[in-house]
Amino acid sequence: MRAIQIVLGIFIAAFSFAAAYAEDKPVEVTVYRSPTCGCCGKWIDHLKQNHFSVKDNITDDMEAIKARYGVPKEMASCHTAIVDGYVVEGHVPAADIMKLLKTKPKLTGLAVPGMVTGSPGMEMGGRVDPYDVVSFDKEKHFEVFNHYSGK
Repeated sequence: MRAIQIVLGIFIAAFSFAAAYAEDKPVEVTVYRSPTCGCCGKWIDHLKQNHFSVKDNITDDMEAIKARYGVPKEMASCHTAIVDGYVVEGHVPAADIMKLLKTKPKLTGLAVPGMVTGSPGMEMGGRVDPYDVVSFDKEKHFEVFNHYSGK
């Protein structure tokens, strides 16, 4: 019986270590963006500052990328990212992406439609316009995932 307790204790310790390590490991995200868009680079910097590992893909055909990943026209912005099977469209804050990854809802992804002043990557002085982070699915159901009231 004592041997089983020791083995179980070692297993629990190893599992706890692995879980702690996994939390410290950067989250991998693949970003697709136009070569002419400067705010996309700023959003990538925002992700890197928030413990994401970014694979940056520059393309001249963003429409094909959006079609490939099922981004509805109503949700479109300047860049599209893929993280753990989810689509992230536009200037979605890193905290909302992490919430998505922790809760794992049955969604296609999140979007900040357009290019909202004050969203990550779209900073312009102290101005922050109100905006919504919107969830969407394959059937084009849209729902507010988070709201930012602005300043």
